[in-house]
Amino acid sequence: MDEFKVFKNFKERGEWVELRFMAEALRHGFKVLKPWGDSSPFDVALHFGSRIVRVQVKSTSCRVGTGYFCQFKPNYLGPPYTLKQLDFFAAYVIMQDAWYLIPARVLLGGAARKQGLMLFPMQPLKKNRYSYEGYREAWPLLRPRRGKK
Repeated sequence: MDEFKVFKNFKERGEWVELRFMAEALRHGFKVLKPWGDSSPFDVALHFGSRIVRVQVKSTSCRVGTGYFCQFKPNYLGPPYTLKQLDFFAAYVIMQDAWYLIPARVLLGGAARKQGLMLFPMQPLKKNRYSYEGYREAWPLLRPRRGKK
């Protein structure tokens, strides 16, 4: 998966990953909306009639031991994301071609907010260490629950 190495900076790589997410979402049957410009706190929205699901797309190629470290913050100086801004994070582990679809409440809810975490898309080495593996390729989670507005 060396095709990402052609990008001059992280902004270009981020745009490429957003396109990959949109293509994969379409492949899973979702209707995709893309906000104009960079002023929205989310990168992509999925359209479900009168409801949308706001998704912030992240990526990583930062290998640390047996996993990959992914950051879930807007930038180093800006304020953190809030639950009022987005519904899901889509984290792409580039070297493993793996998507993690993590509800924003998992990372932003409660007292222990997470701005970075480890993802382990390879073969697990230690049992009970891989808290976020249930979100790997969890595309059905992106659909809103029935009856919830």
